[in-house]
Amino acid sequence: MTEKSEPSSGQGIKSIEVGARVLRALERGRGPMSLSEVARGADLHPAKTHRYLTSLTRTGLASQDAGSGLYDLGPEARALGVEAVRRADSVRTASAFATELRDDSGHTVNLSVWSEGGPVLVGWDTGAHLLPIVIRLGSTLPMLDSAVGHIFLGQLPKAATAPVIKAQQKQGSTREMSAAAIDELRRAMREVPFARTVNQMIFGLAALAAPVFGAAGEIELVLGLVLPGGMASERELDRLGTRVRVAADRASRELGYAG
Repeated sequence: MTEKSEPSSGQGIKSIEVGARVLRALERGRGPMSLSEVARGADLHPAKTHRYLTSLTRTGLASQDAGSGLYDLGPEARALGVEAVRRADSVRTASAFATELRDDSGHTVNLSVWSEGGPVLVGWDTGAHLLPIVIRLGSTLPMLDSAVGHIFLGQLPKAATAPVIKAQQKQGSTREMSAAAIDELRRAMREVPFARTVNQMIFGLAALAAPVFGAAGEIELVLGLVLPGGMASERELDRLGTRVRVAADRASRELGYAG
């Protein structure tokens, strides 16, 4: 005998659908949100929203900052998102070239895709050299302090990157730069084969990045390489940067890019 709580064929579970609305509100918020902000985004009464947030937090799909009380996506939500992206054809294809680059260079490599909140790390292959960084998949990278962010800045429309930069600056997760300086950096990134940063995101860390394009000619993701700052001579950065760009170009061709 079927219990009343069990849906019949073709029906859904309303509470799960409502919970999904709350998660979508958190996703669209682009950062920590108050209860009232989540409620407005989900079009729910605050009391009902709080009950759902409590359950979502218990499962790890949402999180609440102990100090501020603000809500955000939790570790389980980030893990689901990263795994969904990882299964995309473009990421699987680029991963093979990233691993080959790691094996040939001995350095850590990574893959990042664009999201409404900025560059998101979806791949990290550790190399032979110790790095002064601990980072998890699903992390959002700073637009103005990372080589990956610089590539997206140069390749995406200003309308896509400007709101992200503004939000990150408000949160203190990327550096302050004037609009003129950001425009100059954007132009510069369109003229170089790869991006490089040294001691910007983290002191003692150097990073290189290059774009991977799809068949339509739009950027699909960014292939990056990180190395200890002590190994980052100009000559070595040029040598490794060229190898990163070659690997990214090979991935682009595999995805059907003819440019």
